[in-house]
Amino acid sequence: MSMHRLFAEQLRCATDAAGQVDLAKLGELVSAAYEASDRERRRMIDARAQTHDEVEEDLLRTREFLDTIVENIPIAVFAKCAKDSRYILLNRAGENYYGLQREQMLGRTPDEIFPADVARMVNEQDRRVVASGMPMFLEEHLLEIGVKGHDRVVNSRKMLITDDAGDPQYLVGVIEDVTERVNTQERISHLAHHDVLTDLPNRSAFNAALGERLDRAQEAATSFAVLSLDLDRFKEVNDVFGHPVGDMLMRTAADRLAAEADGAFVARIGGDEFMILMPDDIRREEVLALAERLVETIGKELEVDDYLPHVGLSIGIAFYPDDGVNAATLLANADAALYRAKREGRGRVSLFESEMDRELRDRRLLQHDLRQALEQNQFLVYFQPQARVDGEVIGFEALLRWNHPTRGFVSPDQFIPLAEENGLIVQIGEWVLREACREAASWPRPLQVAVNLSPVQFQAGDLERSIHQILLETGLAPTRLEVEITEGC
Repeated sequence: MSMHRLFAEQLRCATDAAGQVDLAKLGELVSAAYEASDRERRRMIDARAQTHDEVEEDLLRTREFLDTIVENIPIAVFAKCAKDSRYILLNRAGENYYGLQREQMLGRTPDEIFPADVARMVNEQDRRVVASGMPMFLEEHLLEIGVKGHDRVVNSRKMLITDDAGDPQYLVGVIEDVTERVNTQERISHLAHHDVLTDLPNRSAFNAALGERLDRAQEAATSFAVLSLDLDRFKEVNDVFGHPVGDMLMRTAADRLAAEADGAFVARIGGDEFMILMPDDIRREEVLALAERLVETIGKELEVDDYLPHVGLSIGIAFYPDDGVNAATLLANADAALYRAKREGRGRVSLFESEMDRELRDRRLLQHDLRQALEQNQFLVYFQPQARVDGEVIGFEALLRWNHPTRGFVSPDQFIPLAEENGLIVQIGEWVLREACREAASWPRPLQVAVNLSPVQFQAGDLERSIHQILLETGLAPTRLEVEITEGC
Protein backbone atom coordinates (compact mmCIF):
# COMPACT_ATOMS: atom_id res chain seq x y z
CA MET A 1 0.00 0.00 0.00
CA SER A 2 1.39 3.48 -0.95
CA MET A 3 2.07 6.10 1.69
CA HIS A 4 -0.80 8.29 0.35
CA ARG A 5 -3.31 5.48 0.54
CA LEU A 6 -2.02 4.46 3.97
CA PHE A 7 -2.38 8.05 5.31
CA ALA A 8 -5.91 8.33 3.83
CA GLU A 9 -6.92 5.12 5.56
CA GLN A 10 -5.45 6.31 8.86
CA LEU A 11 -7.25 9.68 8.50
CA ARG A 12 -10.55 7.91 7.88
CA CYS A 13 -10.10 5.77 11.01
CA ALA A 14 -9.35 8.91 13.14
CA THR A 15 -12.47 10.83 11.97
CA ASP A 16 -15.69 10.53 13.97
CA ALA A 17 -19.28 10.53 12.70
CA ALA A 18 -19.48 14.29 12.85
CA GLY A 19 -16.46 14.66 10.63
CA GLN A 20 -14.09 15.76 13.39
CA VAL A 21 -10.49 14.45 13.25
CA ASP A 22 -9.12 12.95 16.45
CA LEU A 23 -5.51 14.13 16.16
CA ALA A 24 -4.32 12.01 19.07
CA LYS A 25 -5.73 8.90 17.52
CA LEU A 26 -4.37 9.87 14.15
CA GLY A 27 -0.93 10.30 15.69
CA GLU A 28 -1.12 6.86 17.28
CA LEU A 29 -2.12 5.29 13.98
CA VAL A 30 0.66 6.98 12.06
CA SER A 31 3.22 6.05 14.71
CA ALA A 32 2.05 2.43 14.69
CA ALA A 33 2.25 2.36 10.90
CA TYR A 34 5.82 3.68 10.92
CA GLU A 35 6.81 1.14 13.57
CA ALA A 36 5.27 -1.66 11.50
CA SER A 37 7.05 -0.39 8.42
CA ASP A 38 10.32 -0.22 10.30
CA ARG A 39 9.89 -3.74 11.61
CA GLU A 40 9.17 -5.00 8.07
CA ARG A 41 12.23 -3.17 6.75
CA ARG A 42 14.45 -4.68 9.44
CA ARG A 43 12.92 -8.14 8.77
CA MET A 44 13.67 -7.85 5.08
CA ILE A 45 17.24 -6.71 5.82
CA ASP A 46 17.74 -9.66 8.17
CA ALA A 47 16.22 -12.02 5.61
CA ARG A 48 18.51 -10.75 2.89
CA ALA A 49 21.52 -11.11 5.16
CA GLN A 50 20.51 -14.66 6.06
CA THR A 51 19.91 -15.52 2.39
CA HIS A 52 23.33 -14.12 1.45
CA ASP A 53 25.00 -16.25 4.13
CA GLU A 54 23.13 -19.34 2.94
CA VAL A 55 24.12 -18.66 -0.66
CA GLU A 56 27.75 -18.23 0.36
CA GLU A 57 27.60 -21.47 2.34
CA ASP A 58 26.00 -23.32 -0.58
CA LEU A 59 28.67 -21.99 -2.92
CA LEU A 60 31.40 -23.10 -0.53
CA ARG A 61 29.94 -26.61 -0.30
CA THR A 62 29.62 -26.77 -4.10
CA ARG A 63 33.25 -25.69 -4.57
CA GLU A 64 34.41 -28.29 -2.06
CA PHE A 65 32.32 -30.95 -3.81
CA LEU A 66 33.71 -30.06 -7.23
CA ASP A 67 37.25 -29.96 -5.84
CA THR A 68 36.74 -33.49 -4.44
CA ILE A 69 35.47 -34.74 -7.80
CA VAL A 70 38.32 -33.16 -9.79
CA GLU A 71 40.88 -34.48 -7.31
CA ASN A 72 39.63 -38.07 -7.39
CA ILE A 73 38.48 -38.74 -10.95
CA PRO A 74 40.83 -41.16 -12.75
CA ILE A 75 41.42 -38.70 -15.59
CA ALA A 76 44.20 -36.15 -15.47
CA VAL A 77 42.87 -32.57 -15.19
CA PHE A 78 45.03 -29.45 -15.37
CA ALA A 79 44.48 -25.70 -15.74
CA LYS A 80 46.90 -23.02 -16.89
CA CYS A 81 46.98 -19.25 -17.09
CA ALA A 82 46.12 -18.46 -20.71
CA LYS A 83 48.67 -15.62 -20.90
CA ASP A 84 51.86 -17.48 -20.02
CA SER A 85 50.79 -21.18 -19.78
CA ARG A 86 51.71 -21.41 -16.09
CA TYR A 87 50.07 -24.35 -14.37
CA ILE A 88 47.58 -23.29 -11.69
CA LEU A 89 45.75 -26.60 -11.10
CA LEU A 90 46.66 -30.28 -11.29
CA ASN A 91 44.73 -33.20 -9.82
CA ARG A 92 46.03 -36.47 -8.41
CA ALA A 93 45.67 -38.38 -11.70
CA GLY A 94 47.66 -35.60 -13.36
CA GLU A 95 50.49 -36.14 -10.90
CA ASN A 96 50.51 -39.83 -11.85
CA TYR A 97 50.57 -39.11 -15.59
CA TYR A 98 53.34 -36.52 -15.43
CA GLY A 99 55.25 -38.33 -12.71
CA LEU A 100 55.61 -35.05 -10.81
CA GLN A 101 54.15 -33.67 -7.61
CA ARG A 102 51.87 -30.71 -8.19
CA GLU A 103 54.25 -28.54 -6.13
CA GLN A 104 56.82 -29.13 -8.88
CA MET A 105 54.41 -27.91 -11.57
CA LEU A 106 52.09 -25.27 -10.13
CA GLY A 107 53.27 -21.76 -10.92
CA ARG A 108 55.66 -22.98 -13.59
CA THR A 109 55.60 -22.93 -17.37
CA PRO A 110 56.20 -25.92 -19.69
CA ASP A 111 59.71 -24.54 -20.38
CA GLU A 112 60.52 -24.85 -16.67
CA ILE A 113 59.14 -28.37 -16.36
CA PHE A 114 59.61 -30.43 -19.52
CA PRO A 115 62.47 -31.18 -21.94
CA ALA A 116 62.92 -28.54 -24.61
CA ASP A 117 61.32 -30.48 -27.47
CA VAL A 118 58.27 -31.41 -25.39
CA ALA A 119 57.95 -27.85 -24.05
CA ARG A 120 57.97 -26.46 -27.59
CA MET A 121 55.19 -28.82 -28.63
CA VAL A 122 53.06 -27.99 -25.55
CA ASN A 123 53.55 -24.24 -25.97
CA GLU A 124 52.63 -24.42 -29.65
CA GLN A 125 49.42 -26.29 -28.83
CA ASP A 126 48.56 -23.71 -26.15
CA ARG A 127 49.16 -20.83 -28.58
CA ARG A 128 46.91 -22.39 -31.20
CA VAL A 129 44.06 -22.91 -28.73
CA VAL A 130 44.34 -19.34 -27.38
CA ALA A 131 44.58 -17.84 -30.87
CA SER A 132 41.67 -19.77 -32.35
CA GLY A 133 39.51 -20.09 -29.27
CA MET A 134 38.64 -23.58 -30.49
CA PRO A 135 39.13 -26.75 -28.42
CA MET A 136 41.93 -29.14 -29.44
CA PHE A 137 41.27 -32.88 -29.51
CA LEU A 138 44.03 -35.48 -29.86
CA GLU A 139 42.86 -39.11 -29.99
CA GLU A 140 44.88 -42.23 -29.22
CA HIS A 141 48.32 -40.64 -29.27
CA LEU A 142 51.39 -41.68 -27.34
CA LEU A 143 52.05 -39.88 -24.09
CA GLU A 144 55.16 -37.79 -24.74
CA ILE A 145 56.01 -36.97 -21.14
CA GLY A 146 55.86 -38.49 -17.68
CA VAL A 147 57.32 -41.48 -15.93
CA LYS A 148 55.08 -43.88 -17.84
CA GLY A 149 56.86 -42.90 -21.00
CA HIS A 150 55.81 -43.79 -24.53
CA ASP A 151 54.01 -47.01 -23.64
CA ARG A 152 50.76 -45.22 -22.71
CA VAL A 153 48.13 -44.26 -25.28
CA VAL A 154 45.93 -41.31 -24.32
CA ASN A 155 43.10 -39.11 -25.52
CA SER A 156 43.66 -35.45 -24.65
CA ARG A 157 41.53 -32.33 -24.87
CA LYS A 158 42.48 -28.71 -24.29
CA MET A 159 40.04 -25.77 -24.29
CA LEU A 160 40.06 -22.01 -23.65
CA ILE A 161 38.08 -20.29 -20.85
CA THR A 162 37.47 -16.55 -21.30
CA ASP A 163 36.38 -13.85 -18.84
CA ASP A 164 33.20 -11.75 -19.06
CA ALA A 165 34.89 -9.44 -21.55
CA GLY A 166 35.83 -12.39 -23.79
CA ASP A 167 39.54 -12.16 -23.08
CA PRO A 168 41.55 -15.42 -22.65
CA GLN A 169 41.74 -16.39 -18.98
CA TYR A 170 42.44 -20.11 -18.52
CA LEU A 171 43.48 -23.16 -20.50
CA VAL A 172 41.81 -26.29 -19.15
CA GLY A 173 42.91 -29.75 -20.27
CA VAL A 174 42.06 -33.39 -19.60
CA ILE A 175 44.09 -36.54 -20.39
CA GLU A 176 42.42 -39.96 -20.49
CA ASP A 177 44.51 -43.12 -20.52
CA VAL A 178 42.99 -45.46 -23.14
CA THR A 179 45.92 -47.88 -23.33
CA GLU A 180 43.97 -50.88 -22.04
CA ARG A 181 41.01 -50.16 -24.31
CA VAL A 182 43.27 -49.86 -27.35
CA ASN A 183 45.13 -53.04 -26.39
CA THR A 184 41.83 -54.87 -25.95
CA GLN A 185 40.62 -53.71 -29.36
CA GLU A 186 43.91 -54.83 -30.91
CA ARG A 187 43.62 -58.24 -29.21
CA ILE A 188 40.05 -58.64 -30.46
CA SER A 189 41.12 -57.68 -33.96
CA HIS A 190 44.06 -60.08 -33.76
CA LEU A 191 41.84 -62.95 -32.59
CA ALA A 192 39.39 -62.25 -35.40
CA HIS A 193 42.12 -62.92 -37.95
CA HIS A 194 44.35 -65.45 -36.19
CA ASP A 195 44.04 -69.02 -35.01
CA VAL A 196 43.84 -69.21 -31.22
CA LEU A 197 45.97 -72.34 -30.87
CA THR A 198 48.85 -71.58 -33.24
CA ASP A 199 48.55 -67.78 -33.65
CA LEU A 200 48.83 -68.25 -37.40
CA PRO A 201 46.44 -66.31 -39.68
CA ASN A 202 43.06 -68.06 -39.84
CA ARG A 203 40.76 -68.91 -42.75
CA SER A 204 39.27 -65.41 -42.83
CA ALA A 205 42.70 -63.78 -43.01
CA PHE A 206 43.82 -66.23 -45.70
CA ASN A 207 40.75 -65.56 -47.85
CA ALA A 208 41.38 -61.81 -47.57
CA ALA A 209 45.06 -62.23 -48.51
CA LEU A 210 44.15 -64.48 -51.44
CA GLY A 211 41.60 -61.94 -52.68
CA GLU A 212 44.19 -59.15 -52.60
CA ARG A 213 46.75 -61.36 -54.32
CA LEU A 214 44.30 -62.22 -57.11
CA ASP A 215 43.49 -58.55 -57.71
CA ARG A 216 47.18 -57.68 -57.87
CA ALA A 217 48.03 -60.63 -60.09
CA GLN A 218 45.25 -59.78 -62.55
CA GLU A 219 46.44 -56.17 -62.83
CA ALA A 220 50.14 -57.04 -63.14
CA ALA A 221 49.71 -60.30 -65.10
CA THR A 222 51.78 -62.24 -62.57
CA SER A 223 51.46 -65.81 -61.33
CA PHE A 224 51.60 -67.42 -57.89
CA ALA A 225 50.98 -70.74 -56.17
CA VAL A 226 48.57 -71.94 -53.47
CA LEU A 227 49.51 -74.90 -51.28
CA SER A 228 46.89 -76.95 -49.43
CA LEU A 229 48.41 -78.93 -46.52
CA ASP A 230 47.04 -81.60 -44.22
CA LEU A 231 48.77 -83.34 -41.31
CA ASP A 232 48.75 -87.13 -41.62
CA ARG A 233 47.86 -89.38 -38.65
CA PHE A 234 47.09 -86.40 -36.43
CA LYS A 235 43.89 -88.01 -35.13
CA GLU A 236 45.95 -90.94 -33.95
CA VAL A 237 48.04 -88.58 -31.83
CA ASN A 238 44.93 -87.25 -30.14
CA ASP A 239 43.55 -90.73 -29.58
CA VAL A 240 46.79 -92.18 -28.20
CA PHE A 241 48.36 -89.29 -26.32
CA GLY A 242 45.34 -87.08 -25.65
CA HIS A 243 44.32 -83.64 -26.84
CA PRO A 244 46.79 -81.65 -24.68
CA VAL A 245 49.68 -83.42 -26.42
CA GLY A 246 47.85 -82.99 -29.73
CA ASP A 247 47.59 -79.24 -29.14
CA MET A 248 51.30 -78.96 -28.36
CA LEU A 249 52.10 -80.99 -31.46
CA MET A 250 49.91 -78.70 -33.56
CA ARG A 251 51.72 -75.62 -32.26
CA THR A 252 55.11 -77.23 -32.94
CA ALA A 253 54.09 -78.22 -36.47
CA ALA A 254 52.76 -74.72 -37.13
CA ASP A 255 56.02 -73.18 -35.95
CA ARG A 256 58.01 -75.47 -38.23
CA LEU A 257 55.82 -74.65 -41.23
CA ALA A 258 56.07 -70.90 -40.64
CA ALA A 259 59.84 -71.06 -40.16
CA GLU A 260 60.47 -73.22 -43.23
CA ALA A 261 58.08 -71.26 -45.48
CA ASP A 262 60.57 -68.37 -45.45
CA GLY A 263 58.16 -65.45 -45.49
CA ALA A 264 55.30 -67.03 -47.42
CA PHE A 265 51.77 -66.49 -46.05
CA VAL A 266 50.98 -69.51 -43.82
CA ALA A 267 47.49 -69.95 -42.35
CA ARG A 268 45.74 -72.60 -40.29
CA ILE A 269 42.24 -72.90 -41.69
CA GLY A 270 40.92 -75.51 -39.25
CA GLY A 271 41.62 -78.88 -37.70
CA ASP A 272 44.90 -80.17 -39.12
CA GLU A 273 44.59 -78.17 -42.34
CA PHE A 274 46.91 -75.37 -43.45
CA MET A 275 47.21 -73.15 -46.50
CA ILE A 276 50.28 -71.39 -47.89
CA LEU A 277 50.18 -68.47 -50.31
CA MET A 278 53.45 -68.23 -52.23
CA PRO A 279 55.07 -65.00 -53.54
CA ASP A 280 54.39 -63.67 -57.03
CA ASP A 281 56.18 -65.14 -60.04
CA ILE A 282 57.84 -67.93 -58.06
CA ARG A 283 59.03 -70.75 -60.30
CA ARG A 284 57.39 -74.17 -60.15
CA GLU A 285 60.71 -75.76 -59.23
CA GLU A 286 61.01 -73.48 -56.21
CA VAL A 287 57.46 -74.28 -55.10
CA LEU A 288 58.08 -78.03 -55.39
CA ALA A 289 61.39 -77.72 -53.53
CA LEU A 290 59.69 -75.87 -50.68
CA ALA A 291 56.86 -78.42 -50.53
CA GLU A 292 59.36 -81.28 -50.29
CA ARG A 293 61.21 -79.49 -47.50
CA LEU A 294 57.95 -79.02 -45.61
CA VAL A 295 57.10 -82.71 -45.92
CA GLU A 296 60.56 -83.63 -44.65
CA THR A 297 60.43 -81.11 -41.80
CA ILE A 298 57.06 -82.29 -40.48
CA GLY A 299 58.01 -85.92 -41.01
CA LYS A 300 60.83 -85.66 -38.49
CA GLU A 301 60.17 -86.82 -34.94
CA LEU A 302 58.54 -84.17 -32.79
CA GLU A 303 59.35 -84.45 -29.12
CA VAL A 304 56.38 -83.05 -27.22
CA ASP A 305 56.25 -83.20 -23.42
CA ASP A 306 58.42 -86.38 -23.33
CA TYR A 307 56.32 -87.99 -26.08
CA LEU A 308 57.55 -88.77 -29.61
CA PRO A 309 54.41 -88.72 -31.76
CA HIS A 310 54.87 -89.35 -35.48
CA VAL A 311 52.89 -87.37 -38.01
CA GLY A 312 53.34 -86.64 -41.67
CA LEU A 313 52.29 -84.00 -44.16
CA SER A 314 50.51 -84.16 -47.50
CA ILE A 315 50.47 -81.19 -49.89
CA GLY A 316 48.43 -80.25 -52.93
CA ILE A 317 49.54 -77.40 -55.20
CA ALA A 318 47.62 -75.22 -57.66
CA PHE A 319 49.00 -72.34 -59.75
CA TYR A 320 47.37 -69.10 -60.82
CA PRO A 321 46.31 -68.62 -63.59
CA ASP A 322 46.92 -72.10 -65.07
CA ASP A 323 44.82 -73.97 -62.48
CA GLY A 324 42.22 -71.29 -61.78
CA VAL A 325 41.59 -67.59 -62.21
CA ASN A 326 39.36 -67.10 -59.16
CA ALA A 327 39.60 -68.05 -55.51
CA ALA A 328 36.98 -70.80 -55.58
CA THR A 329 38.53 -72.65 -58.52
CA LEU A 330 42.08 -72.23 -57.31
CA LEU A 331 41.30 -73.55 -53.82
CA ALA A 332 39.20 -76.39 -55.15
CA ASN A 333 42.02 -77.52 -57.43
CA ALA A 334 44.62 -77.27 -54.66
CA ASP A 335 42.26 -79.36 -52.52
CA ALA A 336 41.87 -81.88 -55.34
CA ALA A 337 45.64 -82.19 -55.58
CA LEU A 338 45.83 -82.70 -51.81
CA TYR A 339 43.18 -85.40 -52.02
CA ARG A 340 45.28 -87.18 -54.65
CA ALA A 341 48.42 -86.92 -52.45
CA LYS A 342 46.65 -88.47 -49.46
CA ARG A 343 45.04 -91.18 -51.53
CA GLU A 344 48.40 -92.19 -52.99
CA GLY A 345 49.92 -92.91 -49.62
CA ARG A 346 50.24 -89.60 -47.74
CA GLY A 347 53.47 -87.83 -46.99
CA ARG A 348 53.48 -86.74 -50.62
CA VAL A 349 53.35 -83.62 -52.79
CA SER A 350 50.88 -83.50 -55.68
CA LEU A 351 50.47 -80.88 -58.40
CA PHE A 352 47.01 -80.26 -59.78
CA GLU A 353 46.48 -81.91 -63.16
CA SER A 354 43.59 -81.58 -65.56
CA GLU A 355 42.49 -85.21 -65.05
CA MET A 356 41.83 -84.35 -61.43
CA ASP A 357 38.75 -82.46 -62.61
CA ARG A 358 36.87 -85.73 -62.72
CA GLU A 359 37.77 -86.48 -59.13
CA LEU A 360 36.79 -82.95 -58.18
CA ARG A 361 33.40 -83.28 -59.87
CA ASP A 362 32.92 -86.61 -58.14
CA ARG A 363 33.66 -85.01 -54.79
CA ARG A 364 31.13 -82.27 -55.44
CA LEU A 365 28.55 -84.86 -56.45
CA LEU A 366 29.20 -86.72 -53.21
CA GLN A 367 28.72 -83.48 -51.33
CA HIS A 368 25.37 -83.04 -53.08
CA ASP A 369 24.29 -86.60 -52.21
CA LEU A 370 25.27 -86.00 -48.61
CA ARG A 371 22.45 -83.48 -48.27
CA GLN A 372 19.89 -86.20 -49.01
CA ALA A 373 21.46 -88.90 -46.86
CA LEU A 374 19.72 -87.82 -43.65
CA GLU A 375 16.32 -87.39 -45.30
CA GLN A 376 16.50 -90.82 -46.96
CA ASN A 377 17.81 -92.67 -43.83
CA GLN A 378 21.07 -93.70 -45.49
CA PHE A 379 23.12 -93.38 -42.30
CA LEU A 380 23.76 -96.26 -39.91
CA VAL A 381 25.31 -96.41 -36.45
CA TYR A 382 27.55 -99.36 -35.61
CA PHE A 383 28.66 -100.05 -32.06
CA GLN A 384 32.27 -101.09 -31.50
CA PRO A 385 32.90 -102.82 -28.14
CA GLN A 386 35.32 -101.24 -25.66
CA ALA A 387 36.93 -103.84 -23.38
CA ARG A 388 39.50 -104.12 -20.63
CA VAL A 389 42.67 -106.18 -21.03
CA ASP A 390 40.93 -109.20 -19.49
CA GLY A 391 38.24 -109.04 -22.18
CA GLU A 392 35.42 -107.59 -20.09
CA VAL A 393 33.26 -105.27 -22.22
CA ILE A 394 32.75 -101.97 -20.45
CA GLY A 395 31.05 -99.98 -23.19
CA PHE A 396 30.65 -99.29 -26.88
CA GLU A 397 31.80 -96.59 -29.27
CA ALA A 398 29.21 -95.34 -31.76
CA LEU A 399 30.59 -95.36 -35.33
CA LEU A 400 28.80 -93.59 -38.17
CA ARG A 401 28.48 -95.30 -41.55
CA TRP A 402 26.91 -94.08 -44.82
CA ASN A 403 25.23 -96.66 -47.03
CA HIS A 404 25.02 -94.76 -50.33
CA PRO A 405 22.30 -96.09 -52.70
CA THR A 406 24.71 -96.44 -55.65
CA ARG A 407 28.21 -96.24 -54.16
CA GLY A 408 27.61 -98.63 -51.30
CA PHE A 409 29.34 -97.88 -48.01
CA VAL A 410 31.25 -94.58 -48.17
CA SER A 411 34.23 -94.22 -45.86
CA PRO A 412 33.91 -91.58 -43.09
CA ASP A 413 37.28 -90.27 -44.29
CA GLN A 414 35.44 -89.12 -47.43
CA PHE A 415 32.14 -87.72 -46.19
CA ILE A 416 32.93 -86.33 -42.71
CA PRO A 417 35.23 -83.56 -44.06
CA LEU A 418 32.56 -82.71 -46.63
CA ALA A 419 29.90 -82.51 -43.92
CA GLU A 420 32.14 -80.23 -41.88
CA GLU A 421 32.68 -77.96 -44.85
CA ASN A 422 29.00 -77.45 -45.68
CA GLY A 423 27.76 -77.42 -42.08
CA LEU A 424 25.70 -80.63 -42.31
CA ILE A 425 27.89 -82.14 -39.62
CA VAL A 426 25.75 -80.38 -36.99
CA GLN A 427 22.57 -82.18 -38.09
CA ILE A 428 24.38 -85.45 -38.73
CA GLY A 429 26.14 -85.31 -35.36
CA GLU A 430 22.87 -84.67 -33.56
CA TRP A 431 21.29 -87.63 -35.35
CA VAL A 432 24.20 -89.93 -34.37
CA LEU A 433 23.99 -88.73 -30.77
CA ARG A 434 20.25 -89.40 -30.61
CA GLU A 435 20.55 -92.84 -32.19
CA ALA A 436 23.42 -93.86 -29.90
CA CYS A 437 21.58 -92.72 -26.77
CA ARG A 438 18.33 -94.41 -27.85
CA GLU A 439 20.12 -97.70 -28.51
CA ALA A 440 22.17 -97.54 -25.28
CA ALA A 441 19.03 -96.88 -23.23
CA SER A 442 17.66 -100.24 -24.40
CA TRP A 443 20.69 -102.30 -23.31
CA PRO A 444 20.07 -104.68 -20.41
CA ARG A 445 23.34 -103.61 -18.76
CA PRO A 446 24.12 -99.94 -17.99
CA LEU A 447 27.24 -99.80 -20.17
CA GLN A 448 28.75 -96.56 -21.37
CA VAL A 449 28.37 -95.33 -24.93
CA ALA A 450 31.01 -93.07 -26.50
CA VAL A 451 30.14 -90.63 -29.29
CA ASN A 452 32.71 -88.65 -31.28
CA LEU A 453 31.66 -85.11 -32.19
CA SER A 454 33.22 -82.79 -34.73
CA PRO A 455 34.79 -79.51 -33.57
CA VAL A 456 32.28 -77.78 -35.84
CA GLN A 457 29.46 -78.97 -33.56
CA PHE A 458 31.10 -77.24 -30.60
CA GLN A 459 31.36 -73.99 -32.55
CA ALA A 460 27.88 -73.94 -34.07
CA GLY A 461 24.60 -74.08 -32.20
CA ASP A 462 23.87 -74.87 -28.58
CA LEU A 463 25.45 -78.31 -28.12
CA GLU A 464 24.89 -78.44 -24.37
CA ARG A 465 21.16 -77.83 -24.74
CA SER A 466 20.98 -80.37 -27.57
CA ILE A 467 22.66 -83.09 -25.48
CA HIS A 468 20.40 -82.30 -22.52
CA GLN A 469 17.29 -82.58 -24.73
CA ILE A 470 18.42 -85.88 -26.28
CA LEU A 471 19.11 -87.40 -22.86
CA LEU A 472 15.62 -86.41 -21.75
CA GLU A 473 14.06 -87.84 -24.91
CA THR A 474 15.87 -91.17 -24.77
CA GLY A 475 15.95 -91.62 -20.98
CA LEU A 476 19.70 -92.39 -20.95
CA ALA A 477 21.48 -91.56 -17.71
CA PRO A 478 23.98 -88.72 -18.28
CA THR A 479 26.75 -90.69 -16.57
CA ARG A 480 26.57 -93.33 -19.30
CA LEU A 481 27.31 -90.92 -22.15
CA GLU A 482 30.89 -90.07 -23.08
CA VAL A 483 31.39 -87.27 -25.60
CA GLU A 484 34.74 -86.69 -27.31
CA ILE A 485 35.74 -83.93 -29.70
CA THR A 486 37.80 -85.15 -32.65
CA GLU A 487 40.26 -83.37 -34.89
CA GLY A 488 39.04 -85.31 -37.89
CA CYS A 489 37.62 -88.62 -38.96
